[in-house]
Amino acid sequence: MRSHDPILRARGLGFSWPTHRLFHNLDLDIPPGVSLVTGDDGCGKSSLLRLLAGELAAAAGTLSVQGVRLDAPTDGYRQQVFWIDPQTEAHDAISASAFFESLPRTHPLFSAEVVADLVDAFALTPHLHKPLYMLSTGSKRKVWLTAAFAAGAPVTLIDQPFAALDAPSMRLVGELLQEAAGHPSRAWVIADHEPPAGLALASVIRL
Repeated sequence: MRSHDPILRARGLGFSWPTHRLFHNLDLDIPPGVSLVTGDDGCGKSSLLRLLAGELAAAAGTLSVQGVRLDAPTDGYRQQVFWIDPQTEAHDAISASAFFESLPRTHPLFSAEVVADLVDAFALTPHLHKPLYMLSTGSKRKVWLTAAFAAGAPVTLIDQPFAALDAPSMRLVGELLQEAAGHPSRAWVIADHEPPAGLALASVIRL
């Protein structure tokens, strides 16, 4: 049975760039299933995901996942949230295989079986042992998406899940999100301009 309690809570969240204020006193309750962050270009969709991940430091407010706060003196919050910036170059020197092998240290519920299934489904096998900087934008996106769906995290954050993908991969991601939409105790938060066609959303956050 789907829980009515939110998985992720934000209270009084505030954040400003040097040139303008982005969020002020923002409250969020993210339930199980798939939630959409949407709005015009520049409204802060990606920045909100980075705040929820703890990658950006909020100027005000609190974040918690299943009662574990980001500002607690442990890494408990971050172990419950999966996020990777799709534009990151931080892992470029290692292979996709090495990236996957590193994830169980930070995500205790990470599933190697799901990785194997999605590597096959995304046709990533020929790219597993190449340094990530050698991969195309689309192939790198598939690596990040494979990690996201294999992480097993209570909260998974995905920025523009369909960007740079070929048509079969877009269909696969749509199927994975459909499955995620029915999950009773995990939350996915995706940021995009429009909701995926036919997907039942648990909540919509319009910025």
